[in-house]
Amino acid sequence: MNRINTVEELKKIREFAENALEKQKKKVLICAGTGCVAGGSLKIYDKIKKLCEEKGLDVCVELGHEFHDHKGDNLIGIKKSGCHGFCEMGPLLKIEPDGILYIKVKLEDCEEIVEKTILKDEVIERLLYKLDGNTYKAQEEIPFYKKQTRLVLANCGRNDAEDLLEYIAKGGYEALTKALFEMTPDDICKQISESNLRGRGGGGFPAGKKWEQVRRQAEPVKYVVCNGDEGDPGAFMDRSIMEGDPHKMLEGMIIAGYATGAHDGYIYVRAEYPLAVSRLKTAIEKARAAGLLGRDILGSGFDFDIHINRGAGAFVCGEGSALTASIEGHRGMPRVKPPRTVEQGLFGKPTVLNNVETFANVPLIIINGAQWYKSIGPENSPGTKAFALTGNVNNTGLIEVPMGTTLREIIFDIGGGVKNGGEFKAVQIGGPSGGCLTEEHLDLPLDFDSLKKVGAMVGSGGLVVMDKKTCMVEVSRFFMNFTQNESCGKCVPCREGTKRMLEILERIVRGEGTLEDLDMLEELAETISKTALCGLGKSAASPVQSTLKYFRDEYIAHVVDKKCPAGNCQALKKIYIDKEMCKGCTKCSRSCPVGAISGKVKEPFEIDSSKCIKCGACITICPFKAIKEA
Repeated sequence: MNRINTVEELKKIREFAENALEKQKKKVLICAGTGCVAGGSLKIYDKIKKLCEEKGLDVCVELGHEFHDHKGDNLIGIKKSGCHGFCEMGPLLKIEPDGILYIKVKLEDCEEIVEKTILKDEVIERLLYKLDGNTYKAQEEIPFYKKQTRLVLANCGRNDAEDLLEYIAKGGYEALTKALFEMTPDDICKQISESNLRGRGGGGFPAGKKWEQVRRQAEPVKYVVCNGDEGDPGAFMDRSIMEGDPHKMLEGMIIAGYATGAHDGYIYVRAEYPLAVSRLKTAIEKARAAGLLGRDILGSGFDFDIHINRGAGAFVCGEGSALTASIEGHRGMPRVKPPRTVEQGLFGKPTVLNNVETFANVPLIIINGAQWYKSIGPENSPGTKAFALTGNVNNTGLIEVPMGTTLREIIFDIGGGVKNGGEFKAVQIGGPSGGCLTEEHLDLPLDFDSLKKVGAMVGSGGLVVMDKKTCMVEVSRFFMNFTQNESCGKCVPCREGTKRMLEILERIVRGEGTLEDLDMLEELAETISKTALCGLGKSAASPVQSTLKYFRDEYIAHVVDKKCPAGNCQALKKIYIDKEMCKGCTKCSRSCPVGAISGKVKEPFEIDSSKCIKCGACITICPFKAIKEA
């Protein structure tokens, strides 16, 4: 695409792109998010494209080519889209305009899809989603999607993730045009403030307030930084936006730059997100070539460019000052505040630092207004929130719901309930910095203020559902192990405190814990939360504190009864032989790797508990089911 120098030129390009998109009478959207790519979706894309071309169909894979290569009015658009969200059912393939969604598509299904659906408009029932005897043809009818409000994720799964023209055709960069030519920097900051957009990275700090603080700084050099270092286990919201709709985030960053007087932006993204990095690079290159990045954007006189920095995977670099230190080439470690990032951030200059989802909300607010945004969700936490729904839930995936939606709606309506008909026990929200919510919280609205009252936090948006078979002590140990490994080591409370807490938790799950250990856990947790240097350190003990609060009986069972109520802790399992059922066949003793089973042939055998390593080999091999686990 040639450089766009004026708003009029952008309007003409949009008209051309809209017309070109309309020529695609049928669109085949193959999910090319990380999850579906891992399931082979790119091979499916290649096969569908090849089969359509062999059938003599007029295939379009990139909107820009239509201006030159296609003259007909019956094009087939074959696109690599971003994440559709329904990850449990991938690889996914959607056919527009009918909205048909095929699930768990395999390479061998491609020929039938082309022959029946693309050529003859016939629906292949076996590839449709089925639930409780119902078959769902259209994506919007599926309960997983029906209960969502997809605004930030609106284009994910509906657009070619790498096609700038398609983004423009669907209103892309209209918000930037409005900001540059119809609003002043002060107007923009006021609109973001009035919308009450709160940072989606975890803390929920008002974005408009942060922008205004940077705008007012006298320092002429300022920066905009996007935090794409999504380190929480099980979280993939930001990754999906970067992969599926990167221009929306870039547009938000450019608007932030204009509003605050910054001329350079940096995206800090995990190196473990190679697909996101690749698509961001492509988006930046195309935006720069089109004059939407760089010097004199759209003839406005405003200069702004964006650079990518890849992180090495340190969880602590999700903290603002550690992140900026890493971009500068230093070791990623938090620093004492003040000065705050808005005063002295990247390279010691005033810096706007928001995460991917926060910037992706900005174009929506600029176009639709603050009052529109505030009409969604509760007044103090308006808008929508993307969550990564994982764990023991039937429908795992990426979802977006209005703030204030309850856990019950998310887990049971969208998520389809607990897997295998299991009973809900808890959900971990906010990752290692968050806490556990229980059955009593199922009707709690998920927003910043409501969660804070019960000792939890939205965090970046990870939701891990757990059933009754989950050991909450082991959950605490898992998150503490993660936090301890990821501690940067700069401050003593986090470096040493989390290590001591992990040691205690490991003793407890080995059956060596005491009641005094529970008191020590609480004391250490309180000390760390009050004295650690950064926000990550202060919240490191949150999973332990919340599980001690709501599942103290499980901790007591571990330390007093030496039992794991969920039956998960290997060291606390007891394997025994039912003497009435044992026939003395000797198979168990011959299979035991440590010689813990002894006895006489044709007489009941015994297990020496002091030697038994609880491997379960004897249970598997016993033909009489005489060996049991307690």
